[in-house]
Amino acid sequence: MKFLTKHEELFMLTIFRLNKPATLTDIHDHLLSHTGKDLAYASLYLTLEKLYQKGYVSSEVGDPLPVRGGKALKYYHLTDKGMTVLKAEKELKDRMWKGFPASIQGKKVGNE
Repeated sequence: MKFLTKHEELFMLTIFRLNKPATLTDIHDHLLSHTGKDLAYASLYLTLEKLYQKGYVSSEVGDPLPVRGGKALKYYHLTDKGMTVLKAEKELKDRMWKGFPASIQGKKVGNE
């Protein structure tokens, strides 16, 4: 199994949580409000392009905005393959984190 990068996972979770076709601005705003990180649009686009090449997201171009010179927006969706990978990633992390809080109770952390 290939692992997702942290950005890939966050982007895919964002698209899933938005529960609608997501634009770059939708993804940016959701990530900003949930992580506090103001990611550059260029980095968003690069990560989405990688996800597209891997087959985890698909995209479609919508109609131009109804204003003079309005641009058509690109909408991103999770694919079935993307949902499968995202679910596998969650299951892996759940197994890895299992018992973590109990294992540090009453123990010193670090080299103290």
